[in-house]
Order: sequence, then C-alpha cells, then structure tokens
Amino acid sequence: MTTDPRYPIGKYQPQPYSEQQKKEWLADIQFLPEEVERAILNLDAAQLHTPYREGGWTVQQLVHHIADSHMNAYIRFRLGLTEDNPTIKPYDENEWVKLADIDTVPINVSLTLLHALHQRMLATIKDLTPEQWERKVTHPEHGREMTLWFLLGLYAWHGRHHTAHITTLRANKGW
Repeated sequence: MTTDPRYPIGKYQPQPYSEQQKKEWLADIQFLPEEVERAILNLDAAQLHTPYREGGWTVQQLVHHIADSHMNAYIRFRLGLTEDNPTIKPYDENEWVKLADIDTVPINVSLTLLHALHQRMLATIKDLTPEQWERKVTHPEHGREMTLWFLLGLYAWHGRHHTAHITTLRANKGW
C-alpha cells in the first residue's frame, strides 16, 4: 500500500511467468465485476459524483472507465492472439471520461458490461500456453512491445487499482 492517493495499491509491477501468478491474475480478472459491485454497493447519487481524490475522477467516472479500459484489454488480447505483433490503438482516457455517456448512462450498464466482458475475456485467455503468453502487441504511445503476460498483469492490477480508489474513498468518508 502507498500513501499516494493516485496509487492506493502501488504502481503496476510486472512479474515473471509462474503458474501461481497466472492463477492469481486470472482470479483478479474473473472476480473484478463482483468486486466493483461490492465497492459501490448502496452509494447514492451524490456519493457516485464524488471524486476519489482532489482533482481525481468521480466514482461514476471510475466505473465507466474500468469498463472502457477492459473493453480495450479484451480487444488487445484477441489481436495479440490472432495477429503477429499487432499495433494496438491507444486512447485518451481523460477525454473518454468527458463524453456524454459517462454522466447520462447509469453505472449498472457498465457493471453489466463488465460481467459479460470478463466472462468472455476469461474464456479467451484462461487456457493459454506459456508460449501464447509470450505473444506480443506493440503500444505506439509507450513505444514498446508488450507480451500478453504483461497485459494480463496490467489489467489484473488495473481493476484492483480502481476498485481501491473507491473503497479507500468510502473508508475515508465513513460510507
């Protein structure tokens, strides 16, 4: 844990491949939708529109962002499995959270999406071989190749990271 409110669980730390690590990260992917649901349980409209930190996104923006980000993750895994080192499309997450749907679509829509998306994502990646985890995608914004293994860890961390934003806010506010 860290005292920086932007990184309540710390920054992503890549890990070498191991069956135990794979099991943990796949469980993070599998259970993220339920974890997000628990994190927002019984929050009212005012609480959903509260930023998790000064200058940060609101809880509502966080929930929609997780769905947006993990839609991209799902596509990135599929591209990495079906193409030879494809270049993946970056997106401006700060601009995405300003789009109209973030304020007008109820968060239960993104929760439903997360449930379906994570079921599909897990089915796609749970039985990959160690060789398949070494397949690569190129992220032009970061100027580097990333293995599917790196992406698994990144998105497992990403879900826990944003869920911790919400649970830390709740704890700090006594909600």
